[in-house]
Amino acid sequence: MSKEIIVNCQGRETRVAVMENGKLVEMFLERPIEQRVVGNIYKGVVENVLPGMQAAFVNVALERNTFLYVADAVPGLDEYPEGVPKTRKRATIRELVHSGKDILVQVTKEPFGNKGARVTRHVTLPGRYVVLMPTVNHVGVSRRITEEAERERLRKIATEVKPKRMGVIVRTVATGCSPEELKQDIDFLTKLWNSIRQRSRKAKAPSLIHRDLDLVGRVIRDLLDDSVDRLVVDSVDQYQAVLDLLAATAPEFRERVFLFQQQRPIFATFGLEAELDKALKRRVWLKSGGYLVIDQTEALTAIDVNTGKYVGSTNLADTVLKTNLEAAEEIAHQLRLRNIGGIIIIDFIDMTKPDHQKQVLDQLEQAVKADKTKSAILGLTQLGLVEMTRQKVRQAIGEVLQKPCPCCDGTGYVLHEEVIGNRIEMDLAHYFRTHQDEAVLLDVNPIVAAVLIGTGGSNLERLEAETGRHIYVRGNADRTLEDWAIVLAGNSDMVEKVALPVEVGDVLSLRLESVHQGKAKDAIARKDGFVIQVDQAASLVGQKVLVEVTRTFRTYAKGRLSGEFIDVNR
Repeated sequence: MSKEIIVNCQGRETRVAVMENGKLVEMFLERPIEQRVVGNIYKGVVENVLPGMQAAFVNVALERNTFLYVADAVPGLDEYPEGVPKTRKRATIRELVHSGKDILVQVTKEPFGNKGARVTRHVTLPGRYVVLMPTVNHVGVSRRITEEAERERLRKIATEVKPKRMGVIVRTVATGCSPEELKQDIDFLTKLWNSIRQRSRKAKAPSLIHRDLDLVGRVIRDLLDDSVDRLVVDSVDQYQAVLDLLAATAPEFRERVFLFQQQRPIFATFGLEAELDKALKRRVWLKSGGYLVIDQTEALTAIDVNTGKYVGSTNLADTVLKTNLEAAEEIAHQLRLRNIGGIIIIDFIDMTKPDHQKQVLDQLEQAVKADKTKSAILGLTQLGLVEMTRQKVRQAIGEVLQKPCPCCDGTGYVLHEEVIGNRIEMDLAHYFRTHQDEAVLLDVNPIVAAVLIGTGGSNLERLEAETGRHIYVRGNADRTLEDWAIVLAGNSDMVEKVALPVEVGDVLSLRLESVHQGKAKDAIARKDGFVIQVDQAASLVGQKVLVEVTRTFRTYAKGRLSGEFIDVNR
């Protein structure tokens, strides 16, 4: 099986795609403004203890307080002098923590919706070959290492080199590694843990003590192993950073890292943009002509299997079996690709033969083995539905790339404006590589225009610096979020005259559309899509007025009221 990791670092987000035999199987995305918190270690302060829930809320200076369940609140061995017995396992939450207590916690689950992140007092520090567990005395070996002799060899080495009263889990990538390599990894993680404890003693709660690696660093640590044929990066800086990291941790993999240097965007070249779009659709077609319908709710994910266009060639039972077997394989793939977690209910096409039911369940069991995320298939219910669970650690891909549609009150989804803005930037970069125009005028939805321009024009300045061209952005409320166009391209003077349709001193008849979001006393009007901020006019929103232009800028103008109102109906 061929396996590739594709890293896209252009624009305002980093995307990593994992491909197996040319097929997209996993997708990771990280934005600077939405950094993940799983793996981070905080010194927090307990704010609420809830005996009825056997849990506590811990303030770690995130947007919402984190959730600490009683099973995760038991102190580790590192908090007890040697010889002192550990707190009994069935202790209540009140016996373990109290309001105002400072504790060291690690995030184990990202915040979702209106729920805060979940934390634990049992810290784990992943390395290249092992995961160090400073709070427990245990040695484990990855279940994916199946050869018993190798499991015993690694367990023996880990037991001998690990620190006293600490635990380790040997990772799959450690297969065949030497005692020196294991010891070096454990020693590095032990020093890291000692540093974390030292910083924690000095820090005031709540505060961040240790941040986990960024997305590319985690990919190198967690995904790059002997099964990967190549890792392709489209950023020179990130390419060099990957080589530097591998030089220190796994130099034997440096020759598998390649810099992507084609003009066409990397995800488009590998066909990933189209695959990503498919991963956001409700309906997934099977090769036979059948299809899946995937619906995600806050409580669970429901998957319905249908024969669709497939009518079979023998009898109904065989047609149903073939469709269900194909669906089982595709369901495992979609759960992994979309990163769907929690409770999953699958409504396979009804099967009357017990052996057919067993074949489908066996196929599903086998298919999910390729997924590193823990899952459990619980069997058939009395209604013939398959129940299963999949561990939920990070957001599903749909939650990251989409948001509830404001036009349909959340019943459907559209692409997030950040995603649209990022795609426009990549398309512009490609456009400028093949065209010599000095300047362009973009016509986009006002929400996307705000993303492209950025606070104080910061994003637009960056984009112009990167491309070496002048870029003008015009908001057009008639366009949908995803609809945009280059409406003018050419020399800078010509484009500027069209892009900036007003001059200081102009008196314009304009309708005030909305209150300025940043200045509640000002109003927003538009001239040919160009934004004009009108001073002290918020109370007149909806009226048509005369506005005198007082100042002009690249992305907007300022004005003041001039004269009397104009009839709103004119």
